[in-house]
This record gives sequence, C-alpha cells and structure tokens, in this order.
Amino acid sequence: MCPLFLLPCDTIEEMQIIRVSTPSAKYSVFTGTGLLDSLEPRMLRVLADRDGLSIKGARLPKRVFVLTSPEIWALWAKRFLGSFSVEPVVLFLSPGETHKTLKSVEKLLRQMAAAGGDRGSLLIAFGGGIVGDVGGFLAAIYMRGIDYFQVPSTFLSQVDSSVGGKVGVNLPEGKNLVGNFHHPLAVFADMELLGTLPDRELRAGLFESVKAGIIRDRGLVRYMEENSAKILGRDAAALEKVIAASIRMKADVVGKDERESGLRMILNLGHTLGHAIESVTGYRRLLHGEAVGWGLIASLYLGKRRGTITDAQFDRLMGLVYLYGPLPALKVNAQKLVDATAKDKKHLGNVRRFVLPVGVGDACVVEDVTGEELLEAAQYMLALAKPLPEKSASVA
Repeated sequence: MCPLFLLPCDTIEEMQIIRVSTPSAKYSVFTGTGLLDSLEPRMLRVLADRDGLSIKGARLPKRVFVLTSPEIWALWAKRFLGSFSVEPVVLFLSPGETHKTLKSVEKLLRQMAAAGGDRGSLLIAFGGGIVGDVGGFLAAIYMRGIDYFQVPSTFLSQVDSSVGGKVGVNLPEGKNLVGNFHHPLAVFADMELLGTLPDRELRAGLFESVKAGIIRDRGLVRYMEENSAKILGRDAAALEKVIAASIRMKADVVGKDERESGLRMILNLGHTLGHAIESVTGYRRLLHGEAVGWGLIASLYLGKRRGTITDAQFDRLMGLVYLYGPLPALKVNAQKLVDATAKDKKHLGNVRRFVLPVGVGDACVVEDVTGEELLEAAQYMLALAKPLPEKSASVA
C-alpha cells in the first residue's frame, strides 16, 4: 500500500493535503492558496493533533524562530506575521549555495542561543530549498533536535526539497556532505508565493518535476508535455496539478525507503552530474534545478547507450527537457566533472552508483557505470551546453 492519501479539498479554500508516512515520522503537506495568512492557527492545529489537545488548548512555544532570506522577508513579512499573536525571532540567511555552509550554521545557532532558544523552541523555515535545508539542519542539531515547519517559497522547494526529511549543508569538497534526516511537523506550500518567483527560478524548479515524471509517473510526463504553455504561463490549476503530483511521487518513495538505502536513490536521477556541475562551478553559475536539467540530459544519453530506454523514448524525454528550457550555457572540463562525481554521497567504497531511466515512468540504480561511460555522457551533455530553445516540438 502506498503510504499516501489525497484528502478532499478544504471547506474554506481550495487545498490539497498529502500525507507523508515513514517509519520515523508522519506529517502532512498542505498545498493551496492563502495558507500564508493563517499560519499560526494551522500550526496550532498540527500541534494539537500531535499532542492530543483541543485546538483551544494548543499554544506555540515561548520562543519561535523564523529562518528566511532578506529578499523573501521583504516581500512577504507583513502577511507572514499577520496571523501570529507573538512575533517570532527572525533569522536571516543570504541567498545562494555559497551560504549553505557550516559557517552559516554556527552563526545561526549562536543567534538562537543568544535569543533564549531552548529544547521547546520551534523553527519555521520560510524560503527556498537552501533555507529549507539549512533550517531543517538547524532544527535537527540545536539542543539535539527541536520541532520545525517548512513553508517553501519556490517551486523547487515546494515540489521537492521541503518533503522527505533530508537536511544539511555543503562542504567545499561536495554538495550535502554534512546532514541528517529530520522531518518537519508539516509543510505549507502556498502557491501565491510563486507569483513573485522569477521565470528562471520557475523553470529551474520544473526540472525536478520533469525528473519526478521520468522516474515514477508516466501520467505526469504526458501532462507536462501537453500543458507546457499553461504551466510556464503560471496557470494556477496546471501548476497545482504538477506540484501535487510531484509531492505524491516523492512521498510514496520516501515512505518506502526513508533513509535512502535503496529505492529512494532513484530521486537522484540527473543529480550525480548535476551536483558535480554545481561543485566545479563553485555553486555560482547555475541554479540547482538548471544543473539537474543538464544532468538529466547526460542520464538520458547514458540510458539510451545502455538500452534502458529506446531511441524513441530518448527523443521523447529529451523533447520534454527542451520544453522547459532554456538552460544556461555551460563551459567546463568534462574530466573535472567526472572527477567531482567521485565525491557523490551515493558512492559506497569504490562503487559508483548512478541512476538511469527505465522506459518512461521508471528508473533503476546501477553500480557498474565506468569512468569512460560517465566521461562520454558528460561530453555529450557539454556538446549541447548552450541555451536551449524556449520550446521544442513535442515528440509523441
């Protein structure tokens, strides 16, 4: 049985509730509009349900922290704070992967301690994927673990990084090499936050949904093929469908393999070379989703070479990637990318684990990809590494 249930829409506002159930945590992902205006009562309801209290008997902790970025806070602070009876302590994290570091974590932890944070404190991660990863990591390690909520503000964080409990930071040697598993009490994905999202950020996030379809949801692939104009045009119904389908897919996989011992590795399709691109370029040139987009192209190529997808399936899935371009130009050394994959956290000993598409809507993890194969895939990808067209003819 899939540990996931889609409940009827909320009676007050259109909303979907997706259950995430793992061996160590059970929580809900709320997607819809208007969630930002009623965060405190929604959080109180979650706490009341967890603690077996009436909603009237629930209270937020004495010390509530909000981790966000200055840009997000400038746009949304008034509406965010509107429902809170006591104003939280606001912590700021500058945007960009270069700030997803242990140095930033230490600074934030000391700010929490100075503000009187204790074991009963609560943290709210309000921002994109970096804020969510760092915020979850803070919650995992402060006082050996405190509760937290995710309020993702970007498409990528809503469909991917806010769900699943993986939290952490980067090292100069590689991405997400320091981290933990720490699930939120709930995720509130308000689609209104996407209204201020730049087009580039939206497209970058959509590559995670492209990935979700390729590895686990043939219907999502078809929907994204047939509705790219609506999705890129920010049609609310189309975006909500993509967001909900992406979250359902990830919740299903995480529920079956919480700690990435097997199945969950398929979520890394496109990420081995994608993370290598980010590392080699110093986390400065591409957004995470853009690096994953290029990584998807390399994975599709290797899948075709190995016969896990046919030529027709390769053309179809490449067409899907092109629909959600353009991707930024990329000029790096192919061998450097291959060398950087040696630091990928999926590796165990000398075994190079790599995710390949299997047909459309499935994927597998292989352990025998050679350095020569990976170099060939990187070279193919880099030969195409120029801005992709806005649209490409959809391949049936």
